[in-house]
Amino acid sequence: MEKIIVWFRNDLRLHDNEALFKALQKSSQLIPLYCFDPRQFEMTELGFPKTGSFRAKFLIESVADLKHNLQKIGSNLLIRIGKPEEIIPEIQKLVGAKAVYASKEVTSEEINVENKLEEQLFKVGCKLNLYWQSTLYHLDDLPFPIKMLPDIYTDFRKEVERGVKVRKQFPAPERMSFPKLDIELGEEPTLGELGLEEIMQDERSVLIFKGGETEGKKRLKHYFWEKDLLRLYKETRNGLIGADYSSKFSAWLALGCLSPRYIYDEVKRYEQERVKNDSTYWLIFELIWRDYFRFVAKKYGNRLFQYGGIRNQNIALKNDRRLFEQWKEGKTGLAFIDANMKELKNTGFMSNRGRQNVASYLVKDLKVNWQWGASWFESQLIDYDVCSNWGNWNYVAGIGNDPRENRYFNISSQAQKYDPKGEYVKLWLEKEMDLVLL
Repeated sequence: MEKIIVWFRNDLRLHDNEALFKALQKSSQLIPLYCFDPRQFEMTELGFPKTGSFRAKFLIESVADLKHNLQKIGSNLLIRIGKPEEIIPEIQKLVGAKAVYASKEVTSEEINVENKLEEQLFKVGCKLNLYWQSTLYHLDDLPFPIKMLPDIYTDFRKEVERGVKVRKQFPAPERMSFPKLDIELGEEPTLGELGLEEIMQDERSVLIFKGGETEGKKRLKHYFWEKDLLRLYKETRNGLIGADYSSKFSAWLALGCLSPRYIYDEVKRYEQERVKNDSTYWLIFELIWRDYFRFVAKKYGNRLFQYGGIRNQNIALKNDRRLFEQWKEGKTGLAFIDANMKELKNTGFMSNRGRQNVASYLVKDLKVNWQWGASWFESQLIDYDVCSNWGNWNYVAGIGNDPRENRYFNISSQAQKYDPKGEYVKLWLEKEMDLVLL
């Protein structure tokens, strides 16, 4: 029976994994593989790593959990540090694999890797099979071609809600085997081996984020079924302190430790067994937003990352390193902004409300290049998702999918509304109360 390499990317799970499911239908001789791509850990021109320590730690934990879950059902995971388009052909040659199965990605760095890999594999008669499996609604089920994707989220949402069904999940394999190979399995790297600093857990963190499918499912069970918090999600989602004001699923979604269809099915079950209300709908609403940014990235390609954004607009922003550093380090003098930036730097997380405010402040008040802010978020956020991050920054900068012209966040009124007693600011800035309090 022919050997197949299953290359895991941002789909670090066994449940609802079409690439894995289809590979298993074809052969029992599967070789699961994960590559840590060194390009993802290089220093940016701004002087910080493209993937920082918090994000990298969560990734390492997720890969370790994937390996453990594969071992539990009789398989294993090859782990390599290197460029996938170089590593995979080397392994293919060593093991004589006839095909590679993987997730289809949507942005340029990932697509370039896919194209180079496909070229290498084609030369030796090995096929690369890619599957779209990162969204709630499947790309092939959209009621319009991608170039006709609506440029306003509400229009998109209404269309898909009216005319598109969420596909069924693919079942997780119960048993797998692992072929006898005369090659080393490899180990997941340490942060130091990736050129990153070890991190300390900050006791003020909203949650101890631990990577992997196991932890993602545990978080969902806690939030939906043990604490029964989904019924209040819409009312509490703009909170700032603590683990349970929002679902926090985004980190596990970002690496595919949780499938959006798995979450959707659990929401539907919750609606049947507990309650169906605005909050249960709102969680699905947020999953559709996540889909939308991915489809926007597919429609507009590299314009998502360019200075003029998807609208290709000329905006007057400056490359001011001093102002950017003050913002990045939480030293602007505005307590609400600085508290959020301190939380990000110390924990790798920030609330959605905080993200909107600090992004707006960088672009609309400081008039600093939005791409720098997006790059800092890319480095720091545990739940970094390329499409959602850059799509949201386009949105805030006024060069994306926002139907309102010149949307502006008044930081003072936002602070009074969402932190009226100053508890959040106190939590993060207690030692620095010489700041101007809002």
